[in-house]
Amino acid sequence: MIEIQINGKTCTCEPGEFLLKVAARNGIYIPTLCHHEGVGEQGCCRLCLAEVVERGRSRIVVSCVFPVEKPIEVYTDSERVRENRAVVLMLLKERAPESEEIARLCEEYQAIDGSRFKALDNEKCIMCGLCARACQSLGTGAIATVGRGTGKKVSTPYDEPSKDCVGCLSCARICPTGAIPYKQDEKERRIWDRSFTLVRCESCGEIIGTREELLLAAERGGREPDTLCASCRQKQMADVLAHTYGLE
Repeated sequence: MIEIQINGKTCTCEPGEFLLKVAARNGIYIPTLCHHEGVGEQGCCRLCLAEVVERGRSRIVVSCVFPVEKPIEVYTDSERVRENRAVVLMLLKERAPESEEIARLCEEYQAIDGSRFKALDNEKCIMCGLCARACQSLGTGAIATVGRGTGKKVSTPYDEPSKDCVGCLSCARICPTGAIPYKQDEKERRIWDRSFTLVRCESCGEIIGTREELLLAAERGGREPDTLCASCRQKQMADVLAHTYGLE
């Protein structure tokens, strides 16, 4: 085990453990946009900066991809960190001027004025890639980053409705800036220019997913498509166990 100091608090960690994870485990908040436990570290947004002091020398690191290998002092909200974070947020704001989350962070960390740069029109995406990685992790790969420079974006192949999309909303839910729009009513969900029929739990009527989403899950699990939501499945299992063991 390695012992380090974060904002004056003594913390222990395994060799090679990433600093952001150590801080989070010890209740120390470091802001981040591109990090999600479900898809691993990538260090894209650069918001999770921290100041590391070792043998009297200080440096700024990206905490989500910084492995702790030896005893160090860490400061997550020092003046130097806040100054660097303010610059990062200024750039993110110009990339995604319509994002409410970016605007909130800019106000909190007093982001510097970026008016000398040309902001992208009507944009919320910061190109963190979380949505594409989430889609890929599900094995569908319906969306990906395409293009270069300021024209780079996340989209379906050739900007056409993707036959691989199942309308699961994993991309929209993991997006840190609300950049992936979708619409949903009582019967239908629409995302990436495709419409999906919603399936409801046969017991309580709660929406449990799209028809395509449930068929994919059933195919991979080698079973019949779900007809019950998670709560009703648990209740059904509890009833079966109670009946089996005479606990009714």
